Amino acid sequence: MKKALVTGANGFIGSSLVKRLREQGFEVIGLVRKTSDLSFLEGVDVKLVYGDIANNNTLDKDWFEGVDVVFHVAGLAADWGPFEKFKRVNFDGTVNVAKLASNVGVKRFVYISTVAFHGFGRTNIKETDPPAENLIPYAATKLMAENWLWEFAKETSMEITAIRPGNVFGPNDRTFMLKYLKEIEKGKVPQINHGKSKTCPTFIYNLIDAIMLASHHPAAVGEAFIVTDGLDITWNEFNKKLTEALGVEFKPVSIPYGVAMAAAKIYYGIHSLLGIKKEPFLTPYRINNGGKDYHFSIEKIKTTLGFQPAYDLDTAVKMTVEWYMNIKVK
Repeated sequence: MKKALVTGANGFIGSSLVKRLREQGFEVIGLVRKTSDLSFLEGVDVKLVYGDIANNNTLDKDWFEGVDVVFHVAGLAADWGPFEKFKRVNFDGTVNVAKLASNVGVKRFVYISTVAFHGFGRTNIKETDPPAENLIPYAATKLMAENWLWEFAKETSMEITAIRPGNVFGPNDRTFMLKYLKEIEKGKVPQINHGKSKTCPTFIYNLIDAIMLASHHPAAVGEAFIVTDGLDITWNEFNKKLTEALGVEFKPVSIPYGVAMAAAKIYYGIHSLLGIKKEPFLTPYRINNGGKDYHFSIEKIKTTLGFQPAYDLDTAVKMTVEWYMNIKVK
């Protein structure tokens, strides 16, 4: 039986990955923090170990013994907060886990990166395109970690590969989709510049397919792969799909990009000035995500690993809305 270790096993992506690994017969170790919400793992046959990736003293090399592949999913994903906080988790945490895995002879290390460091305002972005400038701490520290891994790959026998997901959504997405569907159901569909910008929906189960391919395909070694659903779609089109699935009338309200960005900067600035720890409702990152093209090519993973998104958008939206309606009833 193959053995896998998943960091951040309790989260949206991590828990979905753990379930797939178990379905495929893997023995799975899930690395979580003692304060983690484990509700997504209820009833799942996974061995949980407790530690903080940013603190080497809480990690045990015995957890990695006999592990075939480490999936490093854990990270701090937000568009608000101090750089050092993100660096500690996203960069230092990656270094800690990768070195420990390498030292005990783990064969392959799959790093869950992000497309965020490619920035906004472009379409059909490829893996080889340069990163953007003035990145938010989340994107900057994820890029730092990925760059460090490519250097580390030169001195370790451990096989390293990276997956860069787009805007991930699907069942159990409490970070984005739960809040978003609540607002849409109220008849609120705010869009920047009429929702004309292209976006990059990435259905969770399509992403898991890609991650699994990267975990064993020989051609994945030493490579990074952008993963989205491969759609040429605007926010307006995506929002229409969501409202149709919810059975509500589509009444979008358009906000000019300049007005939205000005409001976000004021909101963000007040939070920073007053030292408010609660994240602001509006941030420049969120306005850019909805108001500028944020679109990527998945040609590399299709041609190199044979990846094809198995779930089309209608099916993905239907499954997501069904999950949302079910948790509303509970």
